[in-house]
Amino acid sequence: MEQPNITPKERKLLALIRELGFGELKVFIADGQPVRVEEIKKSVKL
Repeated sequence: MEQPNITPKERKLLALIRELGFGELKVFIADGQPVRVEEIKKSVKL
């Protein structure tokens, strides 16, 4: 199977995911590429 070309933005997203360890990210996509990521800081389950 052929490896897809990974863009610099995709590479940065992968690095953020690996650094996070655990948690939740909200990824915004434009033209098939990640353009912004929000890390969810706080969630409270009652």
